[in-house]
Amino acid sequence: MFPTGLSSVYSVCGDAAGIAGNLFAFALFVSPIPTFKRIIRNQSTEQFSGLPYIYAFFSCLICLWYGMPVVSPGIILVATVNSIGAVFQLIYIIIYITYADKAKKLKMSGLLITVSALFLTVVFLSMTFFDSYERQTFVGYLSVISLISMFASPLFIIKLVIKTSSVEFMPFYLSLSTFLMSLSFSTYGVFKYDPFIYVPNGIGTILGLVQLVLYTYYSNTIGEDQEPLTNAHA
Repeated sequence: MFPTGLSSVYSVCGDAAGIAGNLFAFALFVSPIPTFKRIIRNQSTEQFSGLPYIYAFFSCLICLWYGMPVVSPGIILVATVNSIGAVFQLIYIIIYITYADKAKKLKMSGLLITVSALFLTVVFLSMTFFDSYERQTFVGYLSVISLISMFASPLFIIKLVIKTSSVEFMPFYLSLSTFLMSLSFSTYGVFKYDPFIYVPNGIGTILGLVQLVLYTYYSNTIGEDQEPLTNAHA
């Protein structure tokens, strides 16, 4: 046990990390706006993948449920950030579906329906068949899986970056926000003694750092010949 004073400082530091995570997460949620402004302007999704937004939407829903007091008391900052994130991701998915070609439109619509149904199933199962401790463990493992899937989804874009030697389709601020948000929530999870928070966000921190390294390398390689998307279309 910590002395009362030290425990109080520890709690404040944990809350500060959670608030920072919320702020960086908001930056992450708005960072695709230049991408979607380009999609709307060109009325085409071009080579942009919609999968990261599907993964992010599902992850936000699961983590929102994990952060609710009925599942995990004491980590409401997880619920607040993911409720906002779910709204942003849904808007992006709708825009993507609107301007995608027929094949992508059908695929994305099917995925949206699927993840929504999966989330409702998770809520039903966790409330019906599990007590409070088992519910937190069940949803916690699902949140870890969903977060890792979300953080790993940019690997598709990383492959494109390496193949084309261009960072056009990997916006810098998206990678930076992912890194900072993951680092903050990893710290928050440590302060809350919650491995369901700090383990996946620790992985997200590493993957975000990899994206930043690749961005730096290929930006220096292409020099002034190509502008990254977020600069060219901000």
